[in-house]
Amino acid sequence: MSEPEASRLSLRARISLSALVALLLFMPCCASAPQTRDTIILLPDASGRIGSIIVSSGGQEVQLSKVSQAVTVEKGSPPSSPFILSREEVTSLAGPALNVLPPPPRQYLLYFEHDSIELTKESKALFADIIKTIKNNPPIYISIAGHTDTMGDREYNFELSYKRAKVVSDLLTEQGMDGYIMHITYYGKEIPLIKTGDQVHEPRNRRTEITIR
Repeated sequence: MSEPEASRLSLRARISLSALVALLLFMPCCASAPQTRDTIILLPDASGRIGSIIVSSGGQEVQLSKVSQAVTVEKGSPPSSPFILSREEVTSLAGPALNVLPPPPRQYLLYFEHDSIELTKESKALFADIIKTIKNNPPIYISIAGHTDTMGDREYNFELSYKRAKVVSDLLTEQGMDGYIMHITYYGKEIPLIKTGDQVHEPRNRRTEITIR
């Protein structure tokens, strides 16, 4: 997944949670006065990647592109110059918001034998770990996407990729997963994990991708 492009934040309460986490935290100037100043902090996503964000206010823009970089903004005024917060300051300001974020999706790749719906030996072993993880952390949604390498024609591979996704779905059902939380998609050879020419054997493209939320 590519890092997110720089995006714009409005001055007031808007929170961006995509490939990066930008937390908009309110800091009132005093206990009884209306909230007039916001602090915007740029944090990495769950995998540690950091993108960038543009904060626009008072006719001026400031770009944040470093971990824990922040600006403050007041209504109608330009953003402050960017500054870096310490880990303690980030925890103090952003900790409550981070604690209520949902956990990041869990993603797995299961590979298949050539021109087959049979999982490889290694993927069969991984499947047992997937089941254990699911049962310890019951999901609300499971996406199952089937793929093939570029051998064979387009229509045949669409059918094969569907069968691969369906095999995984059936295995999950056999282990007690509810069918209503599973969603199957299939792409044939249209979205290879490893880009190759046509009619190329590539074991890493013969896969089903599982995303668990």
